[in-house]
Amino acid sequence: MIIVTGGAGFIGTNFILHWLEQQGESVVNLDKLTYAGNPDNLHQLAEAGGYELVVGDIGDQALVSALLQKYQPRAVVNFAAESHVDRSIYGPDAFVQTNVVGTCSLLQSVSQYWGELAEKEKADFRFLHVSTDEVYGSLSMDSAPFTEAHPFAPNSPYAASKASSDNFVRAWHHTYGLPVLTTNCSNNYGPYQFPEKLIPLIIQNALQGLPLPIYGDGKNVRDWLYVSDHCDAIATVLDQGSIGEVYNVGGWNEMTNLEIVDAVCGLLDEMRPDKKGPYNRLIEFVSDRPGHDFRYAIDAHKIKDQLNWVPKETFETGIRKTVVWYLENMKWVEQVSGGEHEAWVSKNYEGRK
Repeated sequence: MIIVTGGAGFIGTNFILHWLEQQGESVVNLDKLTYAGNPDNLHQLAEAGGYELVVGDIGDQALVSALLQKYQPRAVVNFAAESHVDRSIYGPDAFVQTNVVGTCSLLQSVSQYWGELAEKEKADFRFLHVSTDEVYGSLSMDSAPFTEAHPFAPNSPYAASKASSDNFVRAWHHTYGLPVLTTNCSNNYGPYQFPEKLIPLIIQNALQGLPLPIYGDGKNVRDWLYVSDHCDAIATVLDQGSIGEVYNVGGWNEMTNLEIVDAVCGLLDEMRPDKKGPYNRLIEFVSDRPGHDFRYAIDAHKIKDQLNWVPKETFETGIRKTVVWYLENMKWVEQVSGGEHEAWVSKNYEGRK
């Protein structure tokens, strides 16, 4: 069996669903259940067996150590993180506490457990740390995409906290020998993404006839990766990756924010037309966020060449699946869009001109 941390969030949820479907190997999910963690995402698994949710913090060494001793996992996959750049600007302390201090604490617990395993189990064990391309900083339009050798140059408190966590994972391998793997992914999209992020926010606002806010001129570029492809990549790295290595995971889909919003609006026009006209009429350019990175781009040749992994979805197929999922699961959106979410959206967007 494996332990997954942060498995009630967006990517963690999709990974657990993917893992149980593809691998059939039991999962214990350790999640603090902050605002973006939703246990209902995986409620259907409780009766089927092979899945257990434990509510707790990766920084609680007594709890983590007890779980490791009880379940004797062959791997720990760490998704647990504060992950929203805008929130990190308003409140960086939570990002330092979870992403840096929490990761260090988790590494201490896991390394102690690993060090006490029998030789075969010790050799087979893996700690996989899930990270982001934002640790590499920002690119110009004519710059080559990020490779695994690109120096860290984080520009937001979120990116800085993840760069720090990546470095601690590296240090635990080189200092203590812990068999680690790290993945740095591009922007994910797909089912179960919390509606403060761009694509679900646009879908929700469009259906309510609300403005579709786009930072600056909308020309910031990101590489977009469908979440199930990311989950498949993580499983591949866990199974085949070389100990101590970093693997960039990208979708080969560089698009501007404005292109993303136009694509979502076009699909909504097709699937849920509005009598008042095309949804892109609601686009509203607002003042940019501080330190907004211009472009991210992932060079995913290493994972392709060494592990034979490539994404299955194009952006066109992935975004269509995503819009369909949200239209079919608006009750889920309503449930997670409660007072805290509304307060955040109001705080972040009101007053932006």
